Amino acid sequence: MILIKNKLAIRKMETAGNFLAEICLEIEKELLVGVSTLQIDTILSQKLSQQGLISCTKGYMGYKHSSCISLNDEVVHGVPSEKTKLAYGDLVKVDICASYQGYCADMARCFFVEKKENSGEKLVKTAQESLDAGIAQMKVGARLTNISAAIQQKVEAQGFGVVRDFAGHGIGKRMHEEPEILNYGKSGQGPLLQVGMAFALEPMITAGSYEVYITGDGWTVKTKDKSLAAHVEDTVVLTDNGPKILTRLENNGEVGL
Repeated sequence: MILIKNKLAIRKMETAGNFLAEICLEIEKELLVGVSTLQIDTILSQKLSQQGLISCTKGYMGYKHSSCISLNDEVVHGVPSEKTKLAYGDLVKVDICASYQGYCADMARCFFVEKKENSGEKLVKTAQESLDAGIAQMKVGARLTNISAAIQQKVEAQGFGVVRDFAGHGIGKRMHEEPEILNYGKSGQGPLLQVGMAFALEPMITAGSYEVYITGDGWTVKTKDKSLAAHVEDTVVLTDNGPKILTRLENNGEVGL
């Protein structure tokens, strides 16, 4: 069952989302050559505490960190480590989920370490464009898989792969709620979208094959062919006025329910 959020719930999710968006803006300057991914996670954890947010990942199924930090051919769920140091030009995916007064927001962004131009720029741009295309399909009365189809079409039109093994999800009091939202599929299927539905949409795409595997740490997901991967994510709620992105600062304002 897809849970419908009321105005109060959405305001709490929006507060969490705005704080996460601010934190992601601030963290880019910390992504320097030689800095460990554990150091980055520690900074993120401190920022969450300062804003009164509670990490949704720390303690989840035994996970010990406030974020997932994935590098280069790592797609998602990279485990912060003191041994993993950032190198010049690395593609870093920072994924963070936290709650405010019991309601969650989830987001992920891509960054390049100390390098403005990178061969992975098109991949990251496509991931962002596919996310925006999926969000645009969040319309009252539309079918859920319209989101999936829009993401896949945008990604594959650029010659990139869409990861099949992981997906977006509903979000609210819990980090993961129904429904599962694939990043591929045929449009016109699944539940009808209604005002008050909240989703964490998160395209995971690859420069090569979409096949992935989980490494020995039980968490980190990597591409089988070692190709570069991108991952972006926003928390979005469907309102009377269309989709409202809770994890982007330019979308502040009243929720039109």
